Order: sequence, then C-alpha cells, then structure tokens
Amino acid sequence: MKCDACEDIFCKDHITYANHKYLQPPVPVCPLCNIPIPIKRGEMPDIRVGEHIDRDCKSDPAQRKRKIFTNKCSRGGCKQKEMIRVTCDQCHLNYCLKHRHPLDHDCKTDGKPSSKSGYGSTSMPS
Repeated sequence: MKCDACEDIFCKDHITYANHKYLQPPVPVCPLCNIPIPIKRGEMPDIRVGEHIDRDCKSDPAQRKRKIFTNKCSRGGCKQKEMIRVTCDQCHLNYCLKHRHPLDHDCKTDGKPSSKSGYGSTSMPS
C-alpha cells in the first residue's frame, strides 16, 4: 500500500505512520492563512480546516465571509444567517429565507397565527 504522507510503498503491518519514518500524520495547513491546523486522531482534516476557515482564520477572504452573513434567524433552533435582513411584516423579527413566511416561523399577531400569504384572516380583493 502507498502511504499518503511520504508516498512510499509498505505492507499492511508498516503502512501506519507510527510504523515507518512518519511518526505523526501530516498536519493540514489552511489554504488561506498557511497556518497548520491541529487535528485529533480520527478527525477528518477537511472538516477541521473548514471549521478553522469559518471561525478562526485571520485571512481577508475568511473574515469578509464571516462579516457578510450577520443577520441571524429569530426562529428558535435555527442557526442560519443571511446577507440581508428578512423582516416579517407581522411580528417585525428577522428570519432566514426558509423561515421568512409567517406560518414557517409560527408568527403570532394579536395572539392568532396569520396565514402564509401574510394577509391574516382577511381575504384579499379580487
């Protein structure tokens, strides 16, 4: 088998990093800021690098991305953020695109849920 770190060929007994010259698995490096990203045993490097870019990366592109999506959804349990505010006309709270309709966020006006069309219980003229 071919080692993904050193690209040498090893038998099944010596393919692990600990059993040949690579004592530690290769540490992934952030493609934006070139900082090594420590990973735990069994953790997927791509996922960890993605988390670093989303939360900790100090590069300009990563910081700009974080600042763009600042409008958090007001629906309980939803962590989605949008680039622009999507304010409900009924309750005046901010929601993500998925929860923007009054029935999608259980909007309450005057103690009654409003219709999905946003016109409450009144019908719209034809």
